[in-house]
Parts: sequence; C-alpha cells; structure tokens
Amino acid sequence: MIIELYFARDEKAIKETDTKYGKLCFSVANNILCNDEDSEECVNDTYLSVWNTIPPTRPNNFMAFICRITRNLSLKRLDFNKARKRTPNAIVSFSELEEILSDESIPRPEVGTDEVSKLISDFLRKEKEDARNVFIRKYWFFDSVSDIATRYSFTESKVKNMLYHTRNKLREYLKKEGVVL
Repeated sequence: MIIELYFARDEKAIKETDTKYGKLCFSVANNILCNDEDSEECVNDTYLSVWNTIPPTRPNNFMAFICRITRNLSLKRLDFNKARKRTPNAIVSFSELEEILSDESIPRPEVGTDEVSKLISDFLRKEKEDARNVFIRKYWFFDSVSDIATRYSFTESKVKNMLYHTRNKLREYLKKEGVVL
C-alpha cells in the first residue's frame, strides 16, 4: 500500500504515487492551468507536499487526498498566473459560480466556509447521480463542457442545461439554509 511506503519514508512511495495517480493529478492541474509545464510542476509539488504530510496524516481516501492537494496547488498557481495576466479557462468556471457564491457573502459570521462546503456537499448528495457527476467534473476537476459530454455520452447542450439547473437549485438551497447570496 502506498501510504505504508510514505510512513516507512521509502522513496518508492513517490514513484508508486506517480505510476498510479500521475495522470489523474496532471489532468486535474492541467484542467485548471491549461499549461503543461505549470501542470507538471504542480504535480511534482504535490508529491513533495504528500511526502511532507504523510506521516503524520493518514488519509482515508488517498486518491481524494492527492487530488485535493493537486487542485489547491494548481489554484495557487492560477492566482499567480492571473497576477501575471495569464488567464486560463478555469476562470470561466469560477465566474459561473460567482453569481451563487459572491466573495462578499462567504464567509460570514453565522455561516463560515466550512459550513458552506458542508452545505454544498449535502446538496450534491441529494442530487441525481448524473447531475452531481456533471457538476463535480465542471467545478472540481474543471473539465470542459465538451469533455463532460464525451465522458457521459451527453450532448453539450444537455451538459450546459444540467449545470444551469444545478446552479439554480444550489442557489435556492443555500438561500433556504441561510447563506446570504
């Protein structure tokens, strides 16, 4: 098991991680950054971060753990690139959600970021599997509409429609739960 290699401080852990999760991590990074060189650097930074985090952390789901690290590092790189006026496609995904989750409203004292994350997770668990998967592919993995359509054998129009309706339902759900939008 890869996690045990990290706990043993065996450098094979990084090679095994790359073999098993390298393509996935690169895909997550590249969907955000749209740049192979930056994406590869984020993947390598992910491996270093995992090495420095395990031990003591023992993730229950290693794939989710490593994807989250990759995503967070990629988003930091995206901020850096934006400051340098390099704006990849992932920014479009954020702008689509801005109408739901504006910076002024989150976090607010009564409903913090962790609570909003929990509310979004609760909302998605109640959604139909197709709608949930499409939403996650778009806003977590930053897949393009055409990639999502291909993955699930939908038309691009259907994917756009599903995203539109899911965003609207999420907005209503968050309002009902007391999140100021």
